[in-house]
Amino acid sequence: MDFSLIIESLPIYLGGLWTTTWLVVASLIIGLFVAIPLGIARNSTHYLFKGPSWAFIYFFRGTPLLVQLYLIYYGMDQFFPVKDTLWENAWFCALVAFVLNTSAYTAEIIRGAINGLPKGEVEAAKAYGMSTLMTYRRIILPSALRRALPAYSNEVIFMLHGSAVAGIVTIVDLTGAARLVNSRYYAPFESFLTAGLFYMCLTFIIIWCFKQAEKRFLVYLRPLS
Repeated sequence: MDFSLIIESLPIYLGGLWTTTWLVVASLIIGLFVAIPLGIARNSTHYLFKGPSWAFIYFFRGTPLLVQLYLIYYGMDQFFPVKDTLWENAWFCALVAFVLNTSAYTAEIIRGAINGLPKGEVEAAKAYGMSTLMTYRRIILPSALRRALPAYSNEVIFMLHGSAVAGIVTIVDLTGAARLVNSRYYAPFESFLTAGLFYMCLTFIIIWCFKQAEKRFLVYLRPLS
């Protein structure tokens, strides 16, 4: 194994690490804001809200992320001209694809967390005279988001790993950096192993952060000793 090759290529990997990090973080933040109303609408009894949210979630959970990225990156030009617009930028197309994908999965996580809430919490809010909007804002959403942390941590990790498809549309993320190094030196083992180690480090950081968040926000759910 040629370690000198890896050390020489570190600037490329660090650039890819930055690209991967901001793409994933931005997509997760935007996707969470999209997913919350989607999850609420998915639980609605009114088909005007439930139907479109179900169709959105079903489509983006039922198709591969790579196909979605191809549809956005290569397919949008068939519907409107993309020259000199944001759609012409590969990073923007990747960001849109990631946001749509993660929002669908996160919405389903939130929907399940809302359905799993003890009925007593909602009944107590109604007994206090809270409106539906206030109940969601003060009781349902805070409790559901806390309970969704373990499942959402998996979605964050899946999103990190899924972001590797960004390299296919000319973005030099971690996987794109590995491809670039491999094309220069024809050293696939060193190239992709290094990228894999970076992904592992990011994954361990995510796991640690969510463990700390669960200790802080889910402490009230632990059984009393």
